[in-house]
Amino acid sequence: MGIKKGIRFITLKSVGSYINFLSYVRPQKAMELSYALFSQPRVGRLQKETLPKVLKNTETEIFHHNEHHFQTYIWKGNETKILLVHGWESNAARWKKTLPHLQKSGSTIIAIDAPAHGQSSGREFNVPLYAEFINKAVEKYQPEIIIGHSIGGAACVYHQYLFPNTSINKMVILGAPSDLKTLIDNYISMLSLNTKMFSLLESKFADRFNFKLEDFSGQKFASEFTIPGFVAHDTSDKIVAFEEGKKIASNWKNSKFIETNGLGHGMHDDELYQQVIDFLFASEDSK
Repeated sequence: MGIKKGIRFITLKSVGSYINFLSYVRPQKAMELSYALFSQPRVGRLQKETLPKVLKNTETEIFHHNEHHFQTYIWKGNETKILLVHGWESNAARWKKTLPHLQKSGSTIIAIDAPAHGQSSGREFNVPLYAEFINKAVEKYQPEIIIGHSIGGAACVYHQYLFPNTSINKMVILGAPSDLKTLIDNYISMLSLNTKMFSLLESKFADRFNFKLEDFSGQKFASEFTIPGFVAHDTSDKIVAFEEGKKIASNWKNSKFIETNGLGHGMHDDELYQQVIDFLFASEDSK
């Protein structure tokens, strides 16, 4: 373990001990603090003045949604549109290695920044809000294809469940978690939180989003899908367990599951991208 990782590990454990202590003396405070830590990204912001090169020469558009605004970036091509949805503590620039592969198809590519990421507003990230951002972008741009990485993939799955009848007719999900309960369990074990904290967090989610943790499952959502899906997950993914990707694909009638090895959570790989392109365009030569 490197020094930086070691320090972060110690910090996480001491934060966890503090939250555990609070859970007995001030449970409401313990719940708010643990939820804030779970939902507020620490990295992934972008400043307009110092945008990564890949995002500089794009058409941009800002969308307003209730009290939020979110940023989109467009690489112009033909009428076929692909929407890209990034993951936790990241931003639209994460698609830099993916773009050249997708651009070979001639498609127009649109990427969005998640809530509290990139140039989008807010301090809190959550999947239901991300799904609303996705829906605004889908309504505006009418993409036929959506590609999501990590928790962005989970947001795509949730969006498809909420809005099954949009312009989207193919979906690609890379390294995505299926169950919110798994994410909470991982978070709890990372901070060594006590069992009381699990039930406090569970009630916070029930209050905030009006659903039970176990109901928020990509495996359940995907069982209702009719569009074709391509789900890929790496066996060496240390951020999101390989089983999560398998869960999403298991109930999705019209899906293809690809197991990769040695790519980690990032999933950047020429061979994998070629498989994605084949899935998206192989049967559309005469479009």
